[in-house]
Amino acid sequence: MDASQYFGFLAFLFVFTAGFWLLIFLLTFVVPYWIGGTVMENFQLRKEAKAKK
Repeated sequence: MDASQYFGFLAFLFVFTAGFWLLIFLLTFVVPYWIGGTVMENFQLRKEAKAKK
């Protein structure tokens, strides 16, 4: 394996692992935070609408 194949393989590993860890981060932190914020905002809006009636 010459140098260009070696660097290509390293670039592939970097892109693959960066994508993997980004996916893990999104699924464990960003998506639950987004869903939780949406649920809390809907509860507050319903509470405010109920108070106005």
